[in-house]
Amino acid sequence: MTAIAFITHHDCTLHRVAAHHPEVPERLSAIDDRLLASGIGILLSHYDAPLVTREQLLRVHDAGYVDWVEASAPPQDSDTMVCLDEGDTVMTGHTLTAARRAAGAAVLGVDLVMSGEASSAFCSVRPPGHHAERARAMGFCIFNNVAVGTAHALAHHGLERVAVVDFDVHHGNGTEEIFRQEPRVLFCSTFQHPFYPFTGTEKETPNLVDCPLPRGATGADFREAVLAHWMPALEDFRPQLVMVSAGFDAHREEDMADLRLVEDDYAWVTRQLKDLADRHAGGRLVSCLEGGYDLSSLGRSVGVHLDALIGY
Repeated sequence: MTAIAFITHHDCTLHRVAAHHPEVPERLSAIDDRLLASGIGILLSHYDAPLVTREQLLRVHDAGYVDWVEASAPPQDSDTMVCLDEGDTVMTGHTLTAARRAAGAAVLGVDLVMSGEASSAFCSVRPPGHHAERARAMGFCIFNNVAVGTAHALAHHGLERVAVVDFDVHHGNGTEEIFRQEPRVLFCSTFQHPFYPFTGTEKETPNLVDCPLPRGATGADFREAVLAHWMPALEDFRPQLVMVSAGFDAHREEDMADLRLVEDDYAWVTRQLKDLADRHAGGRLVSCLEGGYDLSSLGRSVGVHLDALIGY
């Protein structure tokens, strides 16, 4: 059996923000604890996330924006906090390195599955990325990790069709903004609406398949949207690679949102995407951690996500 890659880096735990901020280093610890407790960890091939290169970032971000982020970063030995937006997206001394590792993980994941060294990959990294637009940080996100990986697949590996699938409770506005005019990318998403960032409700180009879900929507509602809207579009598109923005904050135990998904729903959608990748992409799938802030449900949800990638 070809390996399932698990990509992370200690630097991603050093990024700390303000007290009571939900995007905490313990998110990655909760995932590690679940891998250990369940025994899944020994079935994975573990990799350190590299630092993303400037060339890789500039495929999806404006040069001026990258320069601004780098200039805004406090020194590593500093306790200074710098807000990149209205207050949600904060940089401290280790944040820039963590963000470079998070984006670099997506690039490595693509390289591993394209080379056949791994059949699929999960990037257990932070800060998340799917809200980061071409020239704007927001929603805890600085560099758009899944977009960087997708653009690398197009530019470096010469792919012609990459699907990006996003099941975070928040709409992946940054990914959509970056690829809105890119016919080689099909973007499919489910998200709570109305809810932050209050985007994704108007179909603007044919390569966007947005499925807003109302407050209180259940796993049955989520599955119906996936089967009715995502899967027909994905089958028609025949992706050569499946990229996943894997946000687990639509879980019913999350207190930051109001969808009612459970672990079985995440296992189900992962199997749907794995089967799609098997049919059209030689099994190639790269999943990048996005949201998920209740530590217990996050660990359990990532566990079943990985189980499904393994084939359990």
